[in-house]
Formats: sequence, C-alpha cells, structure tokens
Amino acid sequence: MVYIFRDIEKELIKFIKSPEIIAVVGARQVGKTTLITNIVNKFNKKKVKVITFDNIDILNLFVNNIESFIKLYIKDVDILFIDELHYAKDSGRSLKYIYDTNKHIKIIISGSSAIELSIQSLRYLVGRVVSFELYSFSFSEYLRSKDSKLYDLYLSSNYKETILKILNRYFEEYLLFGGYPRIVLEKDINSKKKLLSNIYNTYVLRDIKELENIKDDFKLYTLIKALSIQIGNLINYSELSVISGYNYVQLKSVLNIFEKTYVCKFISPFYTNKRTELVKSKMIYFLDLGIRNSIINNFSLDRSDLGALKENFVLIELLKKNYDVRYWRTKHGAEVDFIIEINNKIIPIEVKSNLKNENLTNSLISFITKYKPEKAYVVSNSFESQRKINNTNVIFIPFVKFTTLLLEL
Repeated sequence: MVYIFRDIEKELIKFIKSPEIIAVVGARQVGKTTLITNIVNKFNKKKVKVITFDNIDILNLFVNNIESFIKLYIKDVDILFIDELHYAKDSGRSLKYIYDTNKHIKIIISGSSAIELSIQSLRYLVGRVVSFELYSFSFSEYLRSKDSKLYDLYLSSNYKETILKILNRYFEEYLLFGGYPRIVLEKDINSKKKLLSNIYNTYVLRDIKELENIKDDFKLYTLIKALSIQIGNLINYSELSVISGYNYVQLKSVLNIFEKTYVCKFISPFYTNKRTELVKSKMIYFLDLGIRNSIINNFSLDRSDLGALKENFVLIELLKKNYDVRYWRTKHGAEVDFIIEINNKIIPIEVKSNLKNENLTNSLISFITKYKPEKAYVVSNSFESQRKINNTNVIFIPFVKFTTLLLEL
C-alpha cells in the first residue's frame, strides 16, 4: 500500500533523537503501524527492531520474563518499536525497567486504547514519555492521497470557482466515507461500504466489548446506533438509558469507553457565568464520519442529517489540529457551534451549510457582544465574505477553505 504522508509526522520526528519514549495512540486501522514503520525506516543506519504484541509468545516473554525479553530483542538495538502495547498487562513497569537500564535505546510504542495505555503504561512513565494521538485522515491528508496537484492548489487557497467545485466533490465523498486510510485508497464504492462495516464490526466493537467486558451485544449496538443519530445534540442520559437498557452507571462507563477507543467525542460547554450558561451537558460527535454512516447504513447525500454531518466534519478537523473544542449555549437558548482558544484569544465558529449572504444568527451576535472576540468564522458550502460586528471581524468561509485555514492557525 502506498504511504501517505501524515501531518503529525513532522512533530513526531522531532522527538526521535530525544530520550523520551514516544507513544502513538489511536483507533485501529488509522495507520499507526504504517506511520511509525515509515519513520523508523528513514534511519537506515540504525538497528531497528519492530515487534508486535499480537504475537502471543513475544507478549508472554515481555510480561513474564523481562530479562530474557531484553536479551532476545534489545541487545544491539538502537530503536525498539512495540506495536499493540495495550495487550500487555502492567506494561508500564516493564517499559520503565527497559528505559532505565538501556539508555542507548529509543523506544516507540503504539496502542489502540487511551484507557489501556494510560492505566497500564503511562502512569509508570511520568517524565519518560511523550504521547501523540493519530486519527483517520484529515481532509488535507485525504486530498494529498487523491491528487497531489489539486492538493497544492488547495493549500494555496488561490483558486477559482471551478476548482472549488472539484474540491467540494471530494468534500462530499469525505463526508460519506470518512478518512480511514484503507477506505480512502479504495476506489469501488461497494467495497468502501464493506470495508467500513468490517472495521466497525471487527475492530471497533471488539475493542469496546473487550475493554468493558460486555456480553450483551444488543444493548451495545442499540446504544451506539442511538448516538449515531444524535450527532451535534446534547447527551440525554435518561433517554439513552431507556433506549439501551443500561442503567446510569453502566451507561456512563460505556460512553467513556466509546471516547477512549476513539469512536466518539463528547465536547463540553464554554462558560464564564454559571447562572446564565449551561455547564453540565455534553454534545456527541463521531471521530470518523464513515464509521458513523456505516452504523446507520446511509451513504447518500440526499439525507436529512447532511447539516449535522458538516458540523461534525468541522469538529473533527478542529480536533485533528489539537484544539480544545467547546460549544456555547445559554439557558435562554442562544448557541454557537464551536469555541476554540488560540493564544488566550477566543474564536467562535458557526456552521451554516447553505449560507448565501452575510446575515448572522442572533446567537452569534450575542456571543460577539458578550465576549468581543477579534474574529469569528461562519463556515458554509461556498459563500465567502467578511464583515464587521462592532470590532469583531466575521469571516465567511467555505468548508474546504476553512480546513486550509486550520493549517495556518
């Protein structure tokens, strides 16, 4: 399979020569192994050892006889890459021992669950590890894989309406099938659907069931489907409990697993005044739109939830650039989709799919009046403009150009 350069690689490679262990965490099938293997292969003058804890014999040796593991796999090695580390119980103690007794080795680890790595590994490695989260392809990575010349135009943002239409066609495909590398590189539509179903059933659900020791598949399937039709909505725990059959404690536990296995993201509210702004409820989004569409078996553009998909897309793009994303809603019903902070400056972002003029919602105007941000964004299909509200520069920008902007922020 052709390697597609990942945006995270630039940051990750900076730490190759530093002493810290590098941890790369993300959902299954997003390309963790491919990314790390590509990086370590660049150091062809180094002795690199790549092992996976999918191999039960290697895993048992690591867990039960660390000295023998070191003699077999670490002697005369410069870079050690351990894939699927989350399979090893109490891996942190062993990693700490390797790190402390073999200073010449650069250690890189990967895992598919933030919970497993955090509990079993990272707590023992404070000050010894730097962590990175890898997601499925962002829209820029997706375009890079599709057409390098178009990607260059996309980066420049210097193109006419004809190019914007081409980019929007790619954008529509991305909305439907998401950014899992194997799906992006597959050209046949039916094969894309089949592969997405396989990733969901074979990897996503398996991880969730193993981590939570879930035996009742029906409750799990019912819950995740209920969530998939509520993207962009506030979580109603009572309603989800009735729908799924989980009690409140069980529900909270399973939802936590959904987030830690990179299926969903629950974003919290932005607030400064507890009396007038909501402070408890979270909103639900999915971290890959292909997986979400596979759950509800809908890959059509003729759909009632297209606006919600586009809103979810903006959230994914913001997360992939490592922004802490929140939403704003008052007890009187005013709401702004997303709030981010850059260098202590607040930026509101509103998603309006079919916008054709510079009209703003009363909610966004209320936020601008209250918080006086330097700039605000309204993201839509193709409308471009700017206007001033008080001293705030409101920028109207298409979805595809907004993703370009994120590379510069």
